Amino acid sequence: MTVVFAMLLDALLGEPKWLWDRVPHPAVLMGQGISWLETRLNTGKDRRAKGILLVIVLVASALIAGSVLSTFGPLVEIIIGAVLLAQRSLADHVSDVARALRLSLGDGRMMVARIVGRDVNALDRSGVARGAIESAAENLSDGVIAPVFWFALLGLPGLLAYKIINTADSMVGYRNDRYEEFGWAAARLDDLVNWPAARLTAVLITLAHFRPENMKAVLRDAGLHRSPNAGWPEAAMASVLGISLSGPRSYDGTLRDEPYVNPEGRRDLGPDDIDASVSVLWRTWGLTLVFVALWWVIA
Repeated sequence: MTVVFAMLLDALLGEPKWLWDRVPHPAVLMGQGISWLETRLNTGKDRRAKGILLVIVLVASALIAGSVLSTFGPLVEIIIGAVLLAQRSLADHVSDVARALRLSLGDGRMMVARIVGRDVNALDRSGVARGAIESAAENLSDGVIAPVFWFALLGLPGLLAYKIINTADSMVGYRNDRYEEFGWAAARLDDLVNWPAARLTAVLITLAHFRPENMKAVLRDAGLHRSPNAGWPEAAMASVLGISLSGPRSYDGTLRDEPYVNPEGRRDLGPDDIDASVSVLWRTWGLTLVFVALWWVIA
């Protein structure tokens, strides 16, 4: 039942700025710890082995910390769980892009740059909307459904372990000279722990909109995405909204000609489509809450 209350608390309060202006966010502390270890381990030879060591240390530390914190009772678990879920903040950030895009294209580009990693300066109106909607879909999976999944399955230790793996991947899981070898373990483990949630997210999106038949399109298109996991929630989002996602985009000045997900969908997108994606977030969250509550009753 702690998971249900954590989901509700997160949806109600989100990320209170007044609190995180005064104390460091747990994700910030995780990032600081990862950075400290990375500067000491990511040197010399055998960087892949050192990266594996990093992951072992991080996961073990998270499991131990979660086990210790759990001894303080359900209230502590609920508060920490709410802090590490991202439903309210995700919905707010995506909605901010829609509001900004209604003001001007420049405002839309500036706001979407806060939630996507692609180059935004050349994005048109549809490109800004597409970026926001893709971010909504991907982050629904790894910012909401995956944490809920591991929290429900393994308690607070599982949630903390998932979050530190996800944070490590976002910091060192890049294919460049510095992290190609060292970040290999973090990136592969992140793919693994997100594997069930990505597919579960796609199912939840289609069920929340009473369109289980859309899973045919999801199964067809999910593999078109460059990521082994992100294509599932994106394909489901595109399918229920009747739009195309993914496609060509630029990173660090290099254009990547990637295929569209749900290619037959509408490609002229705008703020209303972003708002529709936020509605998908909340409907999917609501269905997830129902399933988690039923799981608690049955278990």
